[in-house]
Amino acid sequence: MGTASSTLTQYDIEDVQEHCNNLFSQQEIVSLYKRFCQLDRSAKGFISADEFLSVPEFAMNPLSQRLLKMVDGLNFKDFVIFLSAFNPKASTPQKIELIFKVYDSDYNGKVSFQDIMEVLRDLSGSFMSDKQIEEVLIKVLEEAGYSKDSSLLLGDFVKILDHPGLKMEVEVPVD
Repeated sequence: MGTASSTLTQYDIEDVQEHCNNLFSQQEIVSLYKRFCQLDRSAKGFISADEFLSVPEFAMNPLSQRLLKMVDGLNFKDFVIFLSAFNPKASTPQKIELIFKVYDSDYNGKVSFQDIMEVLRDLSGSFMSDKQIEEVLIKVLEEAGYSKDSSLLLGDFVKILDHPGLKMEVEVPVD
């Protein structure tokens, strides 16, 4: 499994399905495998950062450089697990965990005020000044019971973002 010349066995499909908590049907896993093989142009069994950048929607994403750190070198199973967070059936905590990883650029398990500022800068572009971003961020953190000096752990992110009114509807089409 994982190279363009190989095919998925029923065992492979079920194994991948189990590892992604059954968020994808077997047919969707086969579709994802075809897409994976298209991206894996050199049939190495994994997708490089450059190959990910060949997807226009990915390349245009303001967070693409952060996401590239997360996806560079993924094999097929890890590719599907990564995409699971974008599945409409994914739980809010699963989606929040992906968001946390995007913000945790040094992978130390903590997100600092500066980490959040960097992501918000990337997202807002020139629409907001650093001062405006900082003011909004300080207010949001204070409302959630944190300060500018706080380092947030995954549980803190869940506490802040896991609210019924908050929608996280980023999806990746499978077919």
